[in-house]
Amino acid sequence: MLVVQKYGGTSVGTLERIHACAKRCLDTSRQGHGLVVVVSAMSGETNRLISLSNRLISQVHGDQTTQSDEGKGPYVVSGRVGHRPHQRELDQLVSTGEKVSASLLAIAIQELGGKAISLVGHQLGMMTDGSFTNARITTIDRERLHRELDAGHIVVCAGFQGLDREGNITTLGRGGSDTSAVALAAALQADACEILTDVDGVYTTDPRIEPRAQKLPHLTYEEMIELSSLGAKVLQIRSVEIAMKHRVPVHVRSSLHTGEGTWIVSEQPQQSGRAINLQTPIVRGVALDRNEAKITVTNVADIPGSIATIFGKLANDGVVVDMIIQNASRNGSTDVTFTVPEQDLDRSIEGLQALDLISSTSELISDRAICKISIVGVGMRTHAGVAAKAFELLGRDNINIQMVSTSEIKVSVVVHERYGELAVRALHEGFGLHQSAGEQQAAS
Repeated sequence: MLVVQKYGGTSVGTLERIHACAKRCLDTSRQGHGLVVVVSAMSGETNRLISLSNRLISQVHGDQTTQSDEGKGPYVVSGRVGHRPHQRELDQLVSTGEKVSASLLAIAIQELGGKAISLVGHQLGMMTDGSFTNARITTIDRERLHRELDAGHIVVCAGFQGLDREGNITTLGRGGSDTSAVALAAALQADACEILTDVDGVYTTDPRIEPRAQKLPHLTYEEMIELSSLGAKVLQIRSVEIAMKHRVPVHVRSSLHTGEGTWIVSEQPQQSGRAINLQTPIVRGVALDRNEAKITVTNVADIPGSIATIFGKLANDGVVVDMIIQNASRNGSTDVTFTVPEQDLDRSIEGLQALDLISSTSELISDRAICKISIVGVGMRTHAGVAAKAFELLGRDNINIQMVSTSEIKVSVVVHERYGELAVRALHEGFGLHQSAGEQQAAS
C-alpha cells in the first residue's frame, strides 16, 4: 500500500512536533506501507519571510510602515505600487520555508533509525506553469520518486513549490502544500492521501462559531469543493479538484492522534475498500465568508454589451466576481449589483470609474459590511424547498437577505456582517447539523 501524508505548518511548527511527525511517519512505514510525505513551512515562517521583504522595501523607499496582509490572496506583499519585489524573487524567498521543514523531518526520521531522503520541488519532478506566487502543476516526473521508494526511503517532499520551463522556482499559492500532496498521490496512484493537520476532520461548520458543530465522517468531492470555495479553510480548492479528477481518496485527520478524520470521496458506495453511507442529511455543512464586498452600478444603459463591458473590465483587471444581480429595466437603464473579494474592492471601483459606460447619471455604491453564508449538500439535487427553508430560518431571526446565489448543491446568501455568525448558527440548527450522525439518521 502506498500512502501520501501531508503535514501542515502547525504540525511541523516546533522541533518537538517535527519529532512527533517523524515517529508517526516511521509507524506508517513499519506497517509495510510505502510513504511519501509532503510538508509545509513551519508555522508563521512564510509570513516572516514576506515581512522581511516588506521591511527591506520600506527601508529602501523610506515608507513609514509596510506590513504583510496575512490570509488574503496567495500571499500579499504590501507597499506602494512599484515598491514591491519581483514575483520571481518572492517565490525564491518563500520557497525556502518548506525546504527547511523537509530537511528537518528527514533528519529526525534518520535519527530515529529510519531511512529518509528530502527532495525539493525540482528534485521530485514537480513542473508548473510560469505564474509566480500562484502557479499550477503541469506534470510530475515520477522516476526519482519511484527510485527512492524502491530503495526503502521515506520520501520527504517540500510542498508548495515546483519548477517552470525556464528553470525558475515557482510556488502554488497559500495552501499549495495540499495541492502538492494530492497531485503526488494522483501521479503515484497512491491508495490514500492523508492531510494531517491541527484539526481532526471537517466539521459541519466552524466550531469557533457553533460549538455544537459535528465532525463529518465523509464528504463528496463536490461538497468539499463548494465548502472550500465558500470560506472553509480546511483544504485548498485546487487540491480537491485534482482529487476528484483522479479519484484520490483524501483523509483529513489530526496529526496529534490516530483517530479517524473525514474522508473526501466520490459518490460511489465503495471507495478504497471502505464502505461509505451517503444516505445522509440534505445539508452537510454551513460556511461563512467574511472576505466579501458589494458593488452596485446604477443607471447603466440597458443595451446589448453594457454588462459585458463592466465584467470584461473586471476580468481584465484580474478581479474574480462572485454573485451578480441585474434589476429589471426602467426608462432604458438598469442597476447591477455584484460581489468581489474585499481586498479587490478599491481597484474594482477605480477600474469601473474609467469606463465610458459609467455616465454622469450613474453611481458606484460600495459596501464592505457584508458577508456570505452558504449551505452545501449533494442531497439538494433531489430535494425541493431547501432554499425556502433557509430563507425561513433566517427570517425568524430577522436577518435580511441582500443577495442570493444557488447551484445544484449549494445556496448562498449575502447578509450584513453583523448577522454573519447568527445566520450560521440559525442554519446549522435549523437543518439539524448539531445532531450526531446517529441522531440525524434516526430523525430521517
